[in-house]
Amino acid sequence: MKKYDIIIVGAGASGVFMSYELAKLDIDASVLMLDKGAPLEKRQCPIKKGAGNCLKCEPCHIMNGYGGAGTLSDGKYNITTQFGGDLHNYVGTEEAMDLMEYVDQVLCSMGGADAKLYSTASSELKTTALRNNLHLLEAKVRHLGTDRNVKILGRIFDYCKTKVESQFYTTISGVTREDDGTFNVMTDKGDVFNCKDLVLATGRSGSKWISDVCDKFGIKQKKNRVDIGVRVELPAEIFKHITDDVYESKIVYKTDKYNDMVRTFCMNPYGEVVAENTNGIVTVNGHSYADPALRTENTNFALLVSNKFTEPFKDSNEYGESIARLSNMLGGGVLLQRFGDLVKGRRSSDRRMEKCFTRPTLKATPGDLSLVIPKRQLDNIIEMIYALDKIAPGTANEDTLLYGVEVKFYNSKVEVDENLETKVEGLYALGDGSGVTHSLSQASASGVHVARILTEKYNGKEAK
Repeated sequence: MKKYDIIIVGAGASGVFMSYELAKLDIDASVLMLDKGAPLEKRQCPIKKGAGNCLKCEPCHIMNGYGGAGTLSDGKYNITTQFGGDLHNYVGTEEAMDLMEYVDQVLCSMGGADAKLYSTASSELKTTALRNNLHLLEAKVRHLGTDRNVKILGRIFDYCKTKVESQFYTTISGVTREDDGTFNVMTDKGDVFNCKDLVLATGRSGSKWISDVCDKFGIKQKKNRVDIGVRVELPAEIFKHITDDVYESKIVYKTDKYNDMVRTFCMNPYGEVVAENTNGIVTVNGHSYADPALRTENTNFALLVSNKFTEPFKDSNEYGESIARLSNMLGGGVLLQRFGDLVKGRRSSDRRMEKCFTRPTLKATPGDLSLVIPKRQLDNIIEMIYALDKIAPGTANEDTLLYGVEVKFYNSKVEVDENLETKVEGLYALGDGSGVTHSLSQASASGVHVARILTEKYNGKEAK
């Protein structure tokens, strides 16, 4: 058994920035970071190599490995407390914003300074949206692009590697606690590691594992939300006046028919639609690049309907997974439908797609989303598309493409205090895996926050 002071389970955004801050502050402690995915240089999705459809790699290179799901994303950091998580409810709004600004400074120092910082605070789009019963949330947005993001993460890893030991392709098979308060972490390789402080930072892909650990230690969790929707793809010119101005437009709409909330999410100008494998279920997402040579002619974004459940229902993620399984069953993965076909009540076919002016960036199976997505959510999405058409004419064109399904699984919100420590002393839960955050900026900030707390504990002085 090898002993460490601190073990971080998960090398996603929160784990990466926690390791960075521990290295920067020169913590007087031994640190090990474990992840079931690959090191950065090995993370290559087979689809990028021409595999066509998702091969359901285990673990998924898009979702797992150094940097987590954010590594091969479009590298978009939203500096705001209006969306992206509830970190401010634990550390205070001012501290949360300071932490996110600090994360932005680190990214700039590591090669992101040339990436433009957008802001929606004084945008004319906000006024235009309000006039059409749409609401633009405020944020500063730093878009790194997938290509630049990977390089920055590589530099962060090099900065940390002498202070933080990392081990990849490692799945945690169990966690126990000794009588002295330390933790034993067992791996699928038969190794056992012991530590004084254990940090759960597994991100979205580790939601079930974190839930199991919390159940074992009697830590309360809240499970009541999942977002279900589609990934919209259309010619970039339609949203150009918006994306050139604010890049990421988080627009919220309350539908007339059901009074439900629908929102845009993860906008990728000149980007591409990609498949993700979460626990064996293929869903859809979007990426975009900083290099103009890698850009496409399309823009994509998600339209998500928020679903909150009440007693006696308890497993909202299973509800989302069941809908995604239907899509996988009918389409062998991701389904694709023209908006015009959807509103006319007919499936998209290979023949109809051949006549489509919008060229899809992801190979997907033409089909009928109405056979997969429940009527209420689908009605909300259609109403939202017509609402967006008022501020971005062309959104409701027949050849606007809808990929399904996109599901945002909200990890069970783990009960933690202002230090993101659970009721079990020495056991921390942070990042998207804790349910406290839902974005790269807030997840990264949570890692910095806990790193400073542990540095103060081991070094015996305030770490700021």
